[in-house]
Amino acid sequence: MVGILFVCMGNICRSPMAEGVFRSRFESTGLQAQVLIDSAGTTGYHAGDPPDPRGIRTAAQYGIDLSMIRSRKVVAEDFELFDYILAMDHDNLRNLKSQCPEKFQPRLGLFLDYADDLPLKELPDPYYGGEDGFVRCFNLVERAAEGLKTALLARHFPDHDRS
Repeated sequence: MVGILFVCMGNICRSPMAEGVFRSRFESTGLQAQVLIDSAGTTGYHAGDPPDPRGIRTAAQYGIDLSMIRSRKVVAEDFELFDYILAMDHDNLRNLKSQCPEKFQPRLGLFLDYADDLPLKELPDPYYGGEDGFVRCFNLVERAAEGLKTALLARHFPDHDRS
């Protein structure tokens, strides 16, 4: 089992969108039972809350349902459980690094690093903006999700038929 955890600050905008988009894209491989996909926040401000309604609406326009996701805070066990712990920005990556045991530090990274063609390395937080920020966020997440899917298939499932 390969574990992927998407992390932003409150786990109501970017990371649940990344979780939903990646889950949707990875289902097309037929390998979803072999991958654990989740999201969390570096803070517990919104623990138990659903994603931001603007994010739910944006994802729904593309056929992705985020309504069942609930916010949670990163816990110590996550560093051992997940093979990839992908922050949405440098601030959250720094927060993760400060909590993560040294032996699990190589599991930490930035989600947008998987979108090789993007000059951005941080996913902009759409929370304080309007719907257009969520659409932009969704489009960036799609690009990184596709890159992550390709990387995971190559590394963990090399014999999988990608056609």
